[in-house]
Amino acid sequence: MDDTFELRGKRVFVAGHRGMVGSAVVRRLADEDCEVLTASRAELDLMDQAGVRRFMAARRPDAVVMAAAKVGGILANDRFPVDFLQDNLVMQTNVIESAFRSDVRKLLFLGSSCIYPKFAPQPIPEDALLTGPLEPTNEWYAVAKIAGLKLCQAYRRQYGVDYISAMPTNLYGPGDNFDLDSSHVVPALMRKAHEAKRRGDKSLAVWGSGKPMREFLHVDDAADALVWLLKNYAGDSHVNVGSGEDITIAELARTVASVVGADVEVTFDPTKPDGTPRKLMDVSRLFATGWRPRYTLRGGLEETYAWFLQHIEEGDVRLGAA
Repeated sequence: MDDTFELRGKRVFVAGHRGMVGSAVVRRLADEDCEVLTASRAELDLMDQAGVRRFMAARRPDAVVMAAAKVGGILANDRFPVDFLQDNLVMQTNVIESAFRSDVRKLLFLGSSCIYPKFAPQPIPEDALLTGPLEPTNEWYAVAKIAGLKLCQAYRRQYGVDYISAMPTNLYGPGDNFDLDSSHVVPALMRKAHEAKRRGDKSLAVWGSGKPMREFLHVDDAADALVWLLKNYAGDSHVNVGSGEDITIAELARTVASVVGADVEVTFDPTKPDGTPRKLMDVSRLFATGWRPRYTLRGGLEETYAWFLQHIEEGDVRLGAA
């Protein structure tokens, strides 16, 4: 199978184009001289199999990027396990199956680094998948993503189609969800630091011990990597997408506070769960293809905070209640 896929002149459907990752992929595809297809939720319900089939048959995309998913942090995963498992299974299966029925030539499925075992070797290689138990705080989402990855492999093996999967690390950036009830760690810390600064607080409380280590990648770097893979990768294995560097939650919290300009002492609540002790992706497979990220963590956080300030003034719904 030829590894290259020319995007010029192609029709590319980005499912989930209003989300953080999907919108970044749409921005990146603007440089590829291709036609980007999108559909609002009012136009297309990805939970509706017949509707997805009709959309694919009518629009006939050459390529599909499956960036749509129900996502959330530890709290949301714990409260809504059915939603995170069932909704993601249904959406991704509808898109993948309908793409096949409509002869889509290339499909890129987005997973998540949470698919790996809780105590996977560090950095985590792609072949660590299914070698141990998952982290309980997000296993529902992880199981759905593993199923999507395996479905793409199954279509490849049974029908010879060029369906690939990428597993991004923890992403952050413009378009993120800053609602404290459902956000991930970077936007949650940024929102908390911003509110602490606004109130004049002297401390910033962080869940857990602060010791877990996490890797972060700016969403525009992720989008660049995903488009790169869409054009240059046709392998059976999923590909890790990350920066190759990690940082403790404590260091992250202090960096975010510094970027926000909050003069606070970072404190920790060890009664709250830490999650996986460390999660660093082995990105040697991706880097071997010639791709590298361009954002530093601090530079990316500064850009993200500027976006946050602009959108909080505009009353953006993704920012939730103050």
